[in-house]
Amino acid sequence: MIRLLSCAFVGAAALLFVARICAQSSAEIPEANPGRPTVSTPATLTPVGYLQFENGGLYAETSPEFATLFGINQVTKLTVASRLQLLALSAPLAQASGATGDALSGSRPGEVFAGFQAVVLYGEGHKPTVSLSYIRRLYASPAPEIDIGTFRNSASMLVSDDLAGFHVDINGIFSEQTKGTVRRGQFGQTVSISHPLGRLTVAGELWHFTQPLTSRNAIGNLWAVSYPVRKNLVLDAGFNHGLTSSSTRWEEFAGFTYLLPHRLWGFHDPK
Repeated sequence: MIRLLSCAFVGAAALLFVARICAQSSAEIPEANPGRPTVSTPATLTPVGYLQFENGGLYAETSPEFATLFGINQVTKLTVASRLQLLALSAPLAQASGATGDALSGSRPGEVFAGFQAVVLYGEGHKPTVSLSYIRRLYASPAPEIDIGTFRNSASMLVSDDLAGFHVDINGIFSEQTKGTVRRGQFGQTVSISHPLGRLTVAGELWHFTQPLTSRNAIGNLWAVSYPVRKNLVLDAGFNHGLTSSSTRWEEFAGFTYLLPHRLWGFHDPK
């Protein structure tokens, strides 16, 4: 596990080296808006016209569907208007051992999703930012899933606010899970609270998802830290502990969020 985390940080360091050579001056680059590493997604969007990549590795063990699982995940975000963001989510690699049921062990590509997120209420003063999102699965993988499972369609309400020096993200999620001809609705709730400690940001999260195909519930507690190396590059690491018998016992993760420094359109006048 230490080797896997080390590889993730080495990759992030290499990306930082390239970014320092190729990026614009820091004054011209907007800040990244990471959605990782928490389960909760912020209601706020990334800067308009900039591509943002959220990449990481996950190692999980002791779950109903597998003994161990290592996965690489990637999320691409592009805000095309002040209220609309496009999303692409994928898992280029899922390597599992001890898979059960219909899931398969070994190295396989993970699932692929696409969707969008739209702001319905901008935060101002004591008012939170409120968004809605929709995501659809484009490719179903035979690799095992963690306790949350997978979905065909998913809709969410996202709320973000800053209160007394703390940042709060709250998500309410409704998804459609399928197995053969069976279709079931899944409900999820997440609450993430973060607070800066110097340049580090510490986040704690409690989440719950129903498991409609097994009539159980998955509940977990997540802790993570993130560090902004640059305005447009944020490193993160943390762990998640399952609190029910049908939850994945332990998950460790590390990754980074990188906002490309060059805007894709609408360049400002150099003056």
